[in-house]
Amino acid sequence: MHTGVLYAFFAAVSFGASTPFAKLLVGQVAPVVLAGLLYLGSGLGLLVWFASRTITASLGNADGSRLTRKDLPWLAGAILFGGIAGPVLLMLGLTRLPGSAASLLLNMEGVLTSLLAWFVFRENFDRRILLGMVFIVLGGAVLAWEGRPEFGAPWGAIAIVGACLCWAIDNNLTRNISASDAVQIAGIKGLVAGAVNLTIGWSLGMALPAAGNVAVAGIVGFCGYGLSLVFFVLALRNLGTARTGAYFSIAPFVGAAISLVLLHEAPGPGFWIAGALMGAGIWLHLTEKHAHPHTHESMLHAHPHTHDEHHRHEHDFPWDGQEPHAHPHRHEVMTHSHAHVPDIHHRHEH
Repeated sequence: MHTGVLYAFFAAVSFGASTPFAKLLVGQVAPVVLAGLLYLGSGLGLLVWFASRTITASLGNADGSRLTRKDLPWLAGAILFGGIAGPVLLMLGLTRLPGSAASLLLNMEGVLTSLLAWFVFRENFDRRILLGMVFIVLGGAVLAWEGRPEFGAPWGAIAIVGACLCWAIDNNLTRNISASDAVQIAGIKGLVAGAVNLTIGWSLGMALPAAGNVAVAGIVGFCGYGLSLVFFVLALRNLGTARTGAYFSIAPFVGAAISLVLLHEAPGPGFWIAGALMGAGIWLHLTEKHAHPHTHESMLHAHPHTHDEHHRHEHDFPWDGQEPHAHPHRHEVMTHSHAHVPDIHHRHEH
């Protein structure tokens, strides 16, 4: 679990830091084109990483955890919602909201991710987690109210919440393939989403920005979208969807802090009230404990693992003793009790 928490924090910091930098580019690049450049930078960077790892095999790439044909529908849905629709809505929202407020409002992604995980994908939760989500929702409501224009609807906040919903759907779909190669998943998503968004932009007559802005967008995309997604997939594998979304909720605070320094924004009282509410919600998530007797059903899958209490299997091939390693392996039926989260081995009924 501790490893999964670290992955979620790394994902949150890299993504949160990207929001204010994207805000700097919003006034110079059309939102659809910027979304395309961010994801294309992500995909190209991860493609280089994936190719070099395949050639050298220095990081244990040939591990049997590659995507399979049955994973493709889940990946396609994740790309559609999280790689195409979500980034465009975020860029549109950034044109109407300060970077600090937009960053905190992105906490709604964790809330929506958890609601879908609980009520659609049947992931377990308790009153403590639910109360934490209530605090985060209240914080988002404060930000949306403060960011509204004097007349009319708060379209900036609505667009960002829409982006959060798209990413929430993406997160729950990606959970189903999180045992597969995280770099491969994130790289394919970046390349496809980037190409589609740029094609949409060109078809609408939007030109590419100057070369300098293209390079900056690519770097921001690789760090804030590519690396973040790799860490996020690894966190999903270890924590489940709702808990990963909860830990990922620190991302907006990272973005808000950078916005205050980088963009010299002066937040109103609603910013600090929302920050306190959201911070209380995150604390409730971080201090959750969950343990009970549970049964592992028989299951066959492949992912990187060590021979812990859940992986006491024999090998039908020569093994050099190196860990972690990955290969197709079967889990036999087992009943025991220990503290756990809904990772890829604990998706049981309660």
